[in-house]
Amino acid sequence: MNIGKLLFHIISGSLGIFIAAKVVPGVQFYGNYLSLIIIGVALGIINFFIKPALKALSFPIKILTLGLSSLIINMAIIWLIEIIFPRELEITGLIPLFWTTLIVWGLNLFFGLQDKK
Repeated sequence: MNIGKLLFHIISGSLGIFIAAKVVPGVQFYGNYLSLIIIGVALGIINFFIKPALKALSFPIKILTLGLSSLIINMAIIWLIEIIFPRELEITGLIPLFWTTLIVWGLNLFFGLQDKK
């Protein structure tokens, strides 16, 4: 288990939710910084432990959809986070969910590339 990778997932999740709340219309964050860190921890743990299993299970669908199922899995994870934290995070609609997912994904990609160096 790579603790550094888990830490990068937590940081990118927290930062992604914060940026999306500031930039994307339809995304509201009502909590404080501690709840933002808790949301980041939950998102990081899901991305670190559960997402690889989901990716392995959806591999045949990923081939058929040319990778589009990965986006849907990521959107479902962000939606799950919104369901788990209804008082702190509100995402109204599919378009804000899509943009939030892209922001978190981009930060995961950025921090993942930084981890490789």
